[in-house]
Amino acid sequence: MNSIATRTPVANAVTFTHALNRKLEVQPASDAPLVFVVGGEAAERESLEFLIRRKGWKPQTFASVQDFLSHPAPLVPSCLILDVSQDCHGLELQKRFAVERSEMSIIFVTSYSDVRMAVQAIKAGAIEFLTKPLMNDLLLSAIQQALECSRATLAQQAEMRGLKRCYATLTRRERQVMALVVSGMLNKQVGGELGISEITVKAHRGQVMQKMKADSLAQLVKMAARLRVKTSSGYSPYCSAAA
Repeated sequence: MNSIATRTPVANAVTFTHALNRKLEVQPASDAPLVFVVGGEAAERESLEFLIRRKGWKPQTFASVQDFLSHPAPLVPSCLILDVSQDCHGLELQKRFAVERSEMSIIFVTSYSDVRMAVQAIKAGAIEFLTKPLMNDLLLSAIQQALECSRATLAQQAEMRGLKRCYATLTRRERQVMALVVSGMLNKQVGGELGISEITVKAHRGQVMQKMKADSLAQLVKMAARLRVKTSSGYSPYCSAAA
C-alpha cells in the first residue's frame, strides 16, 4: 500500500549507508523520546534505527517481543513500532500494553494487508497500521503523533499522582468535609451533616483547599471527580482512580 522513497531495500546497502552517514547522525539527548522497534528483518531494524536517530529521537531495537518485554518501561515519551509480519499476537500485546504501559502508543507494521486486524488495532488505540514497503514521511508522522500522545498521557499520570499525594495528606475529617462540599452543600449544611459547627467546617474547608492546592471550589470539584471522591455523605478514597 505504501512505498518508501529514500530507503535502500538491500541489507548491505543499508549497512553501508548507515556507516557512511554515521558522522552526520543527530545524537539524541539522554531524555530524548524513545522509539522502540520490535521484530522484522535485521536490515529493516537497522534502517529504521538510522532514520529515527536522524530525527533526534532515541531508537532501541529488539529482534523479538520477548526481548522487548524484558526492557523496563521508560519514564520519557515513547512509542512502539511493532512488526507483525510473522507474528499474529500483536493485538494481544496491544491489550496488555493498554493496562501495563498505557503511555506507549503502538504503530503496527506488516508485510501483508489485513483489513480486519487493521480495524481492530486502530479501534483499540493504535496510531497507524502500515504495510511494507514503508514511506518514510508517513512513518515519521505516525511516530510524531504517537510521541505526542505518550507525552500527554505521562503528563496526566504525573498530575494524577500529584492529586493522590495531596489527597493523602487530608485527615479523615477533611476528606468528609471535602466530599460534602463538592457535592454542593453549604458550610452550615456540612456542619449539620457531620455534627460540627459552621466555623469548624470553614476551618477544615480552608485546610482542604490549601492541601489540595485548589484555587477555587470549581477546581476542587474537578479534582474530586478525577479522584472519584463520593459526593454523598462520608468520603471515599481513590482506590479506583487511574494510576
